[in-house]
Amino acid sequence: MFDFLSKKFSSIFSTLNGQSRLTEKNIAQSLDQIKQALLEADVPHALVEQFVASIKQEALGQKVLASVKPGDQLVKLVHDKLVLFLGGQQQVLMGMPGESKKMLEGSPALFVPQYPAIVMVMGLQGSGKTTTLAKLACWINKDVAKKSKSHEKQKKIMCASVDFYRPAAIDQLQQVALKAGALFYRSTSAEPLAAARDILQRFKKEQCDVLLLDTAGRLHVDNTMLQELRDITSLVNPSHKLLVLDAMTGQESLTVARAFDQAVGFEGAILSKLDSDTRGGAAFAFRYALGKPILFVGVGEKMTDLEPFYPERMAGRILDMGDVVSLVEKAQEKISEAEVARTEKAWRGGAMTLQDFADQMKLMNRVGSLGSIAKMLPGAGGLGLSPQMLEKGEKELKMFQAIINSMTLKERSVPRLLDGSRKKRIAKGAGVGVEQVNLLLARFEQMQQFAKLLQGAGRSSRFPKLF
Repeated sequence: MFDFLSKKFSSIFSTLNGQSRLTEKNIAQSLDQIKQALLEADVPHALVEQFVASIKQEALGQKVLASVKPGDQLVKLVHDKLVLFLGGQQQVLMGMPGESKKMLEGSPALFVPQYPAIVMVMGLQGSGKTTTLAKLACWINKDVAKKSKSHEKQKKIMCASVDFYRPAAIDQLQQVALKAGALFYRSTSAEPLAAARDILQRFKKEQCDVLLLDTAGRLHVDNTMLQELRDITSLVNPSHKLLVLDAMTGQESLTVARAFDQAVGFEGAILSKLDSDTRGGAAFAFRYALGKPILFVGVGEKMTDLEPFYPERMAGRILDMGDVVSLVEKAQEKISEAEVARTEKAWRGGAMTLQDFADQMKLMNRVGSLGSIAKMLPGAGGLGLSPQMLEKGEKELKMFQAIINSMTLKERSVPRLLDGSRKKRIAKGAGVGVEQVNLLLARFEQMQQFAKLLQGAGRSSRFPKLF
């Protein structure tokens, strides 16, 4: 996610290391590189010019010139402007043609449906619209569970479709809706307006809390599709209209969004496929260009891989400042208090076992892959961790788990029992060589030493709470 911009920006700021202060010369050099990076990331030229100009205006101020840490100062300036462009902090951006645009606060633009709610989901064919709709159903119930203080039951969500143009579109919705734990209804009519009327009646009859209505897409925007969406809007009177955009389409996604906004209107956008090899131009430009918020981003293929879009957190990731808040939130969501307590006890006691090691690897795996976790850690970009290295680490962790699973419970508790014959038996059971068993033991020894250091420093309770 935004790896391209992150690497580019890290390289730019590193060139300021060793310089005593910001000057017009090094500011100009850095801004030229920032401009080039954004253009390569498929950000529209006009927005790049505005972004760079807004940084330059502040960077040339007297307060900045007096800074003894020019790299840090410029990072702070770029970060603040990134937050604005991505949709954060209430502030008027000057220099815009026509009326100035006010940006929203740094917290995400919240999607808060008033139940019962009808949510109409729109987008081009291939944008990931149908899958995203099911992910939204999953998110709604997860959000309800998180916010409820009275253990409120999950919302009764119905998913239905009026997309009769793409082959098997409705079958696909049925499959993903069931995965998300939502109801599914298939209209007996094959005409969009008649089907929409039928679906609305069924929604009311079933007394559902939410109707997520999947609409027809096309390979490109056309007047027939837009008129159909207008007619459906008039008929069902949706509480919310959301537009799904493929983050990989770059500037073209802005053209699509403008066409939908002018013809049908929508509340906010969901960017899909942000975990793919996208350069981030669409996300960078959307809020500033359209004046509408990005509500969610799709970050994977699982039903749970839909996240609210936080401008400030995303700006931090782009600038390699990390996103520890999101990391901790994920850990709290995936790991129970009892599991945290057991992990803490193992670290505090200073008597880690191989079973503890295996349990912690499982907990970390729940939070995410090594790659996804690394992107949320401050300064991770400067560690030189290539995708190949992270992939190798993932395979190593899986191998370690297989090796531990091949041990007896006593061997996991007392690793010193592992003599040559036992190692051979374990290696054979895990399908690896004895050298891999020795590698696991070496890693385990390193972790034990690290636990002792943390315990001695009085910080042993902090680390486990992340994983």
